[in-house]
Amino acid sequence: MPYASAQDHVRLYFEEAGEGSPIIFLHEFAADHTNWEPQMRYFSRGHRCIAYSARGYAPSDVPPSADVYTYKHFYTDALAILDHLKIAKAHFVGLSMGSYSSLQISLNAPERALSMTLAAVGSGSSLENLDAFRKQCRANAEQYETIGSAEVAKATREAPSRIPFLLKDPRGHAEFYQSLARHDAKGSANTMRGFQGGRPSIYTLTDAIEKVLTPALIMCGDEDDNCIEPSLFLKKHLSAAGLAFFPKSGHVLNLEEPALFNEMVERFIALAEAGRWGPRDPRSVATGHV
Repeated sequence: MPYASAQDHVRLYFEEAGEGSPIIFLHEFAADHTNWEPQMRYFSRGHRCIAYSARGYAPSDVPPSADVYTYKHFYTDALAILDHLKIAKAHFVGLSMGSYSSLQISLNAPERALSMTLAAVGSGSSLENLDAFRKQCRANAEQYETIGSAEVAKATREAPSRIPFLLKDPRGHAEFYQSLARHDAKGSANTMRGFQGGRPSIYTLTDAIEKVLTPALIMCGDEDDNCIEPSLFLKKHLSAAGLAFFPKSGHVLNLEEPALFNEMVERFIALAEAGRWGPRDPRSVATGHV
């Protein structure tokens, strides 16, 4: 099995396919590297594609301590994969947790990002509800440790933002939750405590976000309630961002609507590579004058 080594020597399992400008895919909390298969198959026709399982997600290592599951560990792990493959820059395509890490790379290592796709980004960012969200993350971590991943999967498969996936594709939805049921319970608990429950809200990063010039595509399902406002916020404050809402869609955009997802990301990457996805022209900003 191919592995890269993180800064703290955690082994990260990855897969790659294709040749061309590199794209690295960063998965969400409930997923792993396998959930990018529709994108790996499509984009590897013209790109070098890399998908990997984050720390805590087998076959990557599952460190025992939640202290090494911070958001800093997660975004630097993505860079460690690129370093291992001797890739200087890549397009970052993230979903949810993976989108947050992609954003952090553009904040902290912008020279490594050709572009960033931020799909289903920003859940848990509300400052008003932040304490309650973090408390819920701790409770979710305890649930993983108490009843295990299989039972958690049963309990969460009909969460509101997952229902559109179930309605559109019952077979795909079932496969997704069968995969979640196999996740390492300790790894999921540590990720929930360290990353999900410990990351800064994007609303506290406004000044830094406004300085980011990385081409960005923000995508959100119009039934993914927890990500709608964060997506609008990022559109407002990322100067080189475009925003797309997927109709009648929830959280798992790359699997709910793979054809639409692939088409939009493909067009975005082509425009970014051509230098045609730059910062917003100041002339297009409303001034209040008639």
